[in-house]
Amino acid sequence: MNPFDPGSEEHAAWERQEQIEAAPPRRRLVLTPAANIEPEPVVWAWEDDPAGLTPNSGRIPLGSLSVAAGREGTGKSSFGIWLAARITRGDLPGALDGQPRAVVYAAVEDSWKHTLVPRLIAAGADLTRVYRVEVVEDEQYGVTLSLPTDNSLLERELKKLQAALLVLDPLMSTIGAGIDTHRERDVRVALDPLARLADRARCVVLGIAHFNKGAGTDPSSLITGSGAFKNVPRSVFGFAVDPEGDRVMTQTKNSLGRLDLPSLSYQIEGTEVPTKLGPAHVGRLVWLGFSERSVTEILSDRGDADDQGDRLDAVEWLRAYLADNGGEAPAVDVFKAGDKDGFSKDALKRAKRKAGVLSEKTGMDAGWMWRLKPAEGSEGSEGSKGADGEGLAPFALPSEPDDAKGAPKGAPSRGLRSSLPSLPSLPSQGAGPADDPDSEQEWSG
Repeated sequence: MNPFDPGSEEHAAWERQEQIEAAPPRRRLVLTPAANIEPEPVVWAWEDDPAGLTPNSGRIPLGSLSVAAGREGTGKSSFGIWLAARITRGDLPGALDGQPRAVVYAAVEDSWKHTLVPRLIAAGADLTRVYRVEVVEDEQYGVTLSLPTDNSLLERELKKLQAALLVLDPLMSTIGAGIDTHRERDVRVALDPLARLADRARCVVLGIAHFNKGAGTDPSSLITGSGAFKNVPRSVFGFAVDPEGDRVMTQTKNSLGRLDLPSLSYQIEGTEVPTKLGPAHVGRLVWLGFSERSVTEILSDRGDADDQGDRLDAVEWLRAYLADNGGEAPAVDVFKAGDKDGFSKDALKRAKRKAGVLSEKTGMDAGWMWRLKPAEGSEGSEGSKGADGEGLAPFALPSEPDDAKGAPKGAPSRGLRSSLPSLPSLPSQGAGPADDPDSEQEWSG
């Protein structure tokens, strides 16, 4: 019963409260017993060991948000191209093997005709399954994708195509203009719905990110912007160029799998792609095998004068130690002996190449073996080596057959896979823009 006189302020307030309580709530709690939720194993879009010899060796879960981050020129965008090519051909080791799927690509900084399409061809992608995504607004064509504003449009197209991969390059440029990318709460407004979108569409969302100018050594913490860029994704990959040799990719976050997966070594090789107007020169990512050095170790290198002197001492010690042990020894034994003589593990790793030492790993869970490189012309001086002379272990990534339709000679095709030592290499086009594979102007001739 109304306790107030009609027309009074108290009566009006009472009526408003009655209306609020009578209206259906916009927000409500839903409680579900855990017993009603059916457990499922993780489905891996990319699995290092598809044969199942190493338990839980997946790197990217299907239906998840993933981030690839590094400084300019490390090849993180080339990784996105490689992943897209493998998915369109159906030869990515994991749940998508043998199932060619569509890829949606949002590239904000690079030219499609000058950079992306030639790179996709060089990587052996099926171009009929790769889709450029742009937004049309009020008859204005080519507006940049904006998250989370365009999430519903994006999800509808991903499901229509049954796409298995969405690449956002760079991820930061697709975040809505009203979001402060340095505040975690703000960034989560864009990334949390994106992660849920990936799950509903059963699609991998790969965001390409840059490192900030900081001097830290944790790759995940160096990602430009708020901590949400490393906290929300299920998997994070760091990329770096090792001054001692090749480029390196390290998985720095793997929420649903193992965090001790080995780092991978790769190169960006120059490739010539024929076009109607003449050849286009681009770089493509070529995996070399496991890397004994991680991105964290590379970022930790000081490279100052004292460090150079220490390295020379470590080189001489390492050569002598291996020679005294018949020319080879398990890396763990080298580190123990070096520590007793005042050489850190990192110092010995940095000295390894200059000392002419090869390292080999026979499996994902096996230890490393260090051995002195045979002298030129001696027996055993030839063998399975990468471009830097490193021994390469068997590695569950696609090999590079020569039957890719529409791809340049030596580009990877669908379905064939072998151990890395049999991987042929395209002839290098020489030093140049391939050193900066994230630049739109690379190999512009």
